[in-house]
Amino acid sequence: MLRVSACCAVAASMIGFAGTSRAEEIKSPTMDAIKKRGELVCGIDTGIPGYAYQDAKGEWQGLDVGYCRAIADALLGSPTKVKFIGTTSKVRFSVLASGEIDVLIRDSEFSFTRDTAMNLREVAVNFFTGQTFMVKKSLGVKSVKELNGATICLLTGTTLETNIADYNRANNIKINTLLFEKPEEAFAAADAGRCDGYTDDGGSVAAARSTMKKPDDWVFLPETIGGLQPLGSFTRAGDEDWTRLVRWVHYVMLKAEEMGINKTNIGEKKANPGNDPDVRRMVGVEGDFGKLLGVDNEWAVRIIKDVGNYGELYDATFGPEGLGLPRGMNNLYNKGGLQTLPTWH
Repeated sequence: MLRVSACCAVAASMIGFAGTSRAEEIKSPTMDAIKKRGELVCGIDTGIPGYAYQDAKGEWQGLDVGYCRAIADALLGSPTKVKFIGTTSKVRFSVLASGEIDVLIRDSEFSFTRDTAMNLREVAVNFFTGQTFMVKKSLGVKSVKELNGATICLLTGTTLETNIADYNRANNIKINTLLFEKPEEAFAAADAGRCDGYTDDGGSVAAARSTMKKPDDWVFLPETIGGLQPLGSFTRAGDEDWTRLVRWVHYVMLKAEEMGINKTNIGEKKANPGNDPDVRRMVGVEGDFGKLLGVDNEWAVRIIKDVGNYGELYDATFGPEGLGLPRGMNNLYNKGGLQTLPTWH
């Protein structure tokens, strides 16, 4: 027992020492620029329910919006210190590469080309989905393969078009496409009868259906194409400390859900952290987990208090308080989903 205690004491000492020296080494041009301006510039969608949209009061809402606020909360101490920039699918990556935005969180799929040729960093998957089709019920179509000759509305500059082209070739059919730069334009075109259906990732299609004049006139086809679509945040390559912070904002929200820490009980956890090392690190009373990321040790407490854990954010956007889309693949790993996280020590 004495040997184990000594070992733990040494480990704790190493964490503290590493935290001190690591914090002194953090040099991030992006983080420095954000602190100097006092505001995070976050690239989001131009407007799509679930991910990012403006409510009746003109306030941005959505899963991706919540992540922008969480990052600002970690670095600047407030979820309100964010400037939201709506980006189209066509220009989103060039806007990030040019430095017009600090981070892109815009229902964007991770891919080989984006990770390599575009010199971007694919940081963290905040939404798993697949390319889904919604068609008019009157078509009587039961499968994507039955869409031969149909016209589908979708966004330009995405992998959606490539997936359809590959599907056409593999199945020797011809699904026609009508391209738009903004999702709301594509929704409206489909609703106006210019297309027989609409395609995007599952979350976007659910959002699209909610905006139709008669949602019950539209049905989802059962299969998806293009394989699993991991959507998430992107940063520019070359600023690893900034990328690391963005990544751990995501992980801390997952970890909070895994540990049952939420908006309601975070205050009590902070006041009475008990002996659980994971909880103590989460609320900043043990180790230097904030300083290791270039922020203070209250960063996680602020995020959970102001934005919530991942499950709370999902429920408010895509879940029962939002679009009513089941968690499915976006559940935690221990509940049958794909959302996993590294060890919290």
